[in-house]
This record gives sequence, structure tokens and C-alpha cells, in this order.
Amino acid sequence: MKVALFGTSADPPTAGHQFIINWLCQRYDWVAVWAADNPFKSQQTPLEHRAAMLSLLIADMHPPRQNVALQQDLSSWRSLETLEKAKAFWGETAKFTLVVGSDLLTQLPRWYRIEDLLNQVELLVIPRPGYVIDEENLQTVAKLGGKVAIAEFTGLDVSSTAYRENGDAEALTPPIIAYINQQHLYNKCQDVSRKSFQMR
Repeated sequence: MKVALFGTSADPPTAGHQFIINWLCQRYDWVAVWAADNPFKSQQTPLEHRAAMLSLLIADMHPPRQNVALQQDLSSWRSLETLEKAKAFWGETAKFTLVVGSDLLTQLPRWYRIEDLLNQVELLVIPRPGYVIDEENLQTVAKLGGKVAIAEFTGLDVSSTAYRENGDAEALTPPIIAYINQQHLYNKCQDVSRKSFQMR
């Protein structure tokens, strides 16, 4: 069984994340998704809200996918602990692929027990606009034992940061915008996104 492990610190999750999940669903037997706290980033929204938004993102996929679920219990500060939980759930015979955006490549060597992690998973890098996949970074990961594949597409040119900083609601799906307004998240963005949502 091929399992894609896709944790994201997205704050909030965007249409770009939905696109990636849909792509993964067509290539793996199962896609496990969860909201994560990245120790190298600052997240302003509590984990439970980001998990709820990811759940809405999955439920809003067209066409619906039956091989994906929010599995928040996999979330951990350390990806190695996530892998241990995944192995306990799916068993040692499953083949695990850890999915990361190209923006995380430079961080990977600093991850907790990264060599142990890379010896047990394949790594799938999703190209992101604005983040060049540097050959030197790839070689560094390979020297640590990483088996690296690069997805043959580039993620959508939308970002959580653009929404937080500019209220760019084009990056978000309608259920996410509705949830943000309902929960009064990202206060400075709400007026912009509410107007955008009403115009759709």
C-alpha cells in the first residue's frame, strides 16, 4: 500500500493545497492530511482551526475522493514521530512518501533525526512558485539518505501569506472563507474576503 503523508502548517489552507491533495489522490492508495505546527515558522491561528479548515477543504473536493482523510492524530512537531504513528496504523509493509513543498528543502537538514526519517520514507517535493529547487539542496538531502522525487507539476500561484497580508481571497475556497468569517479569524482580512465571497 502506498501512503502519502501530507502535513501542512498552512494558515489558512488554500485552493493550492486542495490542488495538491487532489493530485496525490490520483497517485497513491491513501492520502493522509493533517494540520501541523512548523517549528521554523510562526503560525498565528490555533491548530484546531487550521485542522477544521483542512477538513472543509477535503470535503469540498470535486470530484469527491474516497482515498483521503484528515488524520489529525498524525500531527507532531517531529516528522519522525508522525512516521512512527503512521507505521503503527498501516503496518510496516506500507510504503510511505512524505510530501513537502519546495520551500522546505533548505529546512530539511535541520529536522529532528533527519537521517533516520529519510531512511524510512520517500520524499516527494512539490514545486512552489517563487521557490527554486536548488541542485545543491537536493544533493544535501541525498547525502542524508533521502530518496527524492519531484512532482511533475508546479503548485498554484496562491499562498496563505498573500491572504494574511493582503486579504487576497482568490487563494481561498468558499467554505474556507465562510469558516474564517464565522470564527472571526484573520480580523484584518475579513472585510476583504467577505466582500469577495459575496460577489461569487
